[in-house]
Amino acid sequence: MTHDLYDLKELCAVSGVTPRTVHFYIQQGLLPPAGSAGPGPKYGPGHAARLKLIKLLQKEHLPLAEIRRRIEPLDDGEILGLLAEQERRPVPASAVDYIRGILGNSPSPARESLPMMAMEPTQAYSSRPQAERSRWDRITLAPDVELHVRRPLTRSDQKKIDTLTQLARDILTEE
Repeated sequence: MTHDLYDLKELCAVSGVTPRTVHFYIQQGLLPPAGSAGPGPKYGPGHAARLKLIKLLQKEHLPLAEIRRRIEPLDDGEILGLLAEQERRPVPASAVDYIRGILGNSPSPARESLPMMAMEPTQAYSSRPQAERSRWDRITLAPDVELHVRRPLTRSDQKKIDTLTQLARDILTEE
């Protein structure tokens, strides 16, 4: 199966996924539709590479929405390059190892190999200076809905949390 085009069965065999997974990923925007339509749709090497990369990123405990956000703008060449990098890196043994990597205690393949634009939210949290002592406050927004906030906050951040809390309560109590 080293040819350029795969039918669905061949794509699943080289990628290690089921046909149902392929269809779901296409529906969710993780995978582009087949290059040819009809009774025998054909998939290219880019499809196989995307599927393999998605599986590797899932092993690093990334949710599908985050994986889609990171790989959606990439072309097949970039996907193949990332796949090659990911396959050379060790996979975290557990979710705890992954979290340690995100927090900067050890390198994480997900943080290092995907485009920097995908890392902005995580970097914003990890680069923020942490107070030596902090506590978490629980803010009830509605029944069964809470917001957890680490204290202390700057005055500016507290104003943002107050605004967010009020907006969330307004939205959640609409009927």
